[in-house]
Order: sequence, then structure tokens, then C-alpha cells
Amino acid sequence: MITTETVTSYLERLASRAPAPGGGAAAALHAAQAAALVSMVAEFTSGPRYAEVEEQAQLIAKNAKQLMREALFAAQEDERLFGLLSAAYALSKDTEEQKASRREAIRHATIEAAAPLVSTVDLASAVITLAQELLPIGNRSVCSDVAAAAESARAALGTALATLEMNIAAIKDETERERLGQATTKASEMINHAEELSVAVRSAVSA
Repeated sequence: MITTETVTSYLERLASRAPAPGGGAAAALHAAQAAALVSMVAEFTSGPRYAEVEEQAQLIAKNAKQLMREALFAAQEDERLFGLLSAAYALSKDTEEQKASRREAIRHATIEAAAPLVSTVDLASAVITLAQELLPIGNRSVCSDVAAAAESARAALGTALATLEMNIAAIKDETERERLGQATTKASEMINHAEELSVAVRSAVSA
């Protein structure tokens, strides 16, 4: 499983013909890395020089670590739920009854498989918000890692957005399409925030 295997093992599985892990899991792991980077910068924002903001930085670190754990869970859930979707597609379709049962299983599994993607959008968005809070107070020696966090979060959002759009195209339920559409709108908006944050960091570094 993603949460316990080595990086090499995960990448080798990702590179294989196995149906999972795939883009959804990769998106969630981008979000997890973004959260970890925010936590790292916050952890370095400590000591006498940062006494006035250390408590705020420690809270940011705590929240970032929680987002990291939730993103790891989303990656694991994406793999599990995509496996169920693959199983639904593999169901027999020899009779009309089997075809109807298979269609319903695919419909249900497709909707369920979107849940980790929606979570990834929310988590990556929360990471960007934390990074925005951290930038003005963070240790300047490692502030480039705030940009790295923003870029990782942007990758998470972009990957989740592309995958969600594919899911929406396969779903006929208008209520579900609208719900997932709201997630894609949020992803697009937060991608812009991530880009702005990355530019702000690079401008601060070069000033």
C-alpha cells in the first residue's frame, strides 16, 4: 500500500500496466509533499529570531502535518476505489440482467472513485492557504521551499482537475456532475493562487 511502501516500489507500480495507482494517487501525493514542505519551513521558523511568530509557525506546522496525513490517505483511497471501478468493468455482460447490473456497478464505482480527487482539491487548497500565511513570517533561508510547496500543490490541483473532468464525462447523474463541477472550479481558482504564491516567493528571493 502507498502509505507503507518505499518510494521506489510505488514508482515501479505507477510505471507498470497495473490499473492502480494512477493519476489520482499521484495528485494526492503531490498534495502530501506540498504539505510536508510547508511543515518543514514552519519548523525552521523557530528560535530567538522568530520568537514573536514561533507559536503561529508551530500551529502551521501542526496543521500541515495533518493535511499531509490526510493526503496520504486520499492516495491510498484512490488506489482502492479505482480497483473497485476496474472490477466493475470486468463484470460479466453475457445477459441483459448482467449488463444492467454491470452498468449500475460502473456508475456507482465511478462516482465513488471521484471522492479522493475532491478531497485532494480541498487538501491542496488548504495547503496553499497555509503557505500564504507562512510566507510573511517564515524563515527566509528556506522560503524557496514555500514556492516548492506551491508548485507541488499546483501539480496536485492540475492532476486532480484533469482526472475529475474525465470522471464527470462518464457520469450522467446531473447532481453528481454539478457537485464534481464545483470541485473543478475550485481547483482552477486555487491553481491561480498557487501560481501567484510561487511568483511572490521568487520575487522576494530575487529582491
